[in-house]
Amino acid sequence: MIVDERSSTDHRHAVIVCHPDPSSFNHAIANTYCEAVRAAGQSVVMRDLYAMRFDPVLSAAERPTHRPAAYRPDVLDELAVINGCAVFVLIYPIWFGTPPAMLKGYVERVFGAGVQPEALQGRSRTDLLGGKRLLSFSTSAASKIWLDEQGQGQGLNSVFDQYIVHAFGMRSQEHRRFANIVPGLSPHFAAQYLQEVSAQARRTCAQVAFGDEALLSDPALIARIGR
Repeated sequence: MIVDERSSTDHRHAVIVCHPDPSSFNHAIANTYCEAVRAAGQSVVMRDLYAMRFDPVLSAAERPTHRPAAYRPDVLDELAVINGCAVFVLIYPIWFGTPPAMLKGYVERVFGAGVQPEALQGRSRTDLLGGKRLLSFSTSAASKIWLDEQGQGQGLNSVFDQYIVHAFGMRSQEHRRFANIVPGLSPHFAAQYLQEVSAQARRTCAQVAFGDEALLSDPALIARIGR
């Protein structure tokens, strides 16, 4: 097993899945990603927002501009669980062109806890997310061609992915999109997509373990992860 000099907390992945059906393809993505990360010798913090019954509603007292902000216990507990993770993985379906409201509420209440507007505009690194990696997996029942015609990919990247990275001072972002995810999805295509998820997980683990520059210089490092 490859181990570098950084502490084990630097190798944790926070996997945040937002889908109401535990048998959904989104959950299959989450489970596949977690298995690949553990096989690579790194650790995972799994957060199933629907199973947790996470409350997405930001209260007036929780707004960062409210002085002093009063955070509810669920937010404080969540911050304690995911603090110190190197990678934040968002897994969700696209509903009406955007992520589910529960995930948006998670960003507002957890990622945004205590973050002032001035810090967002200045792209200041936050304690929770500063310098960390954002990785997203999204699914849609629509075809990729239709989504591209609507400008969905570019739009979501601008208003969600890039905004989160810039607003919280994150290091980087990647997004894998899976289209035509409908009931009766072919087992062949499902297996193919999940292989892509596993490959992405191994690549992300290699980025965490060795750094981006080393991986660019020697892509074979991915194969060494977990040995």
